[in-house]
Amino acid sequence: MNDLVQANANAIGQFLEDHKCKDVNILDVSQECSWADCFIIATVSSVGHLRGVAHELWGALNDLGLEVSNRHKKPAGDGWELIDCGDIIIHLMSSELRDFYSLERLWQKREEEE
Repeated sequence: MNDLVQANANAIGQFLEDHKCKDVNILDVSQECSWADCFIIATVSSVGHLRGVAHELWGALNDLGLEVSNRHKKPAGDGWELIDCGDIIIHLMSSELRDFYSLERLWQKREEEE
């Protein structure tokens, strides 16, 4: 992951922590993934929290000069919002969905296999 992607990921991670997201994790997937360098995974406390964070995040991403390719006016109510910023993919997830899909474990397993 290059320095600019790392700096932007750290800024996004701090934004998510400042907005009460839990267990913010920045994963470098640049060696395992051809379409992204970094995943940012964070747990939200409710669908309302998810919608509020996603709405506020658009401004922060604009300030960083990041384009979002899948911008929605209203995030889905299923407890998982994926925000595609090209090199950085942000996953805002409910704790239930985060436990179920275990993205960190999936990508760590990929690292161990190589």
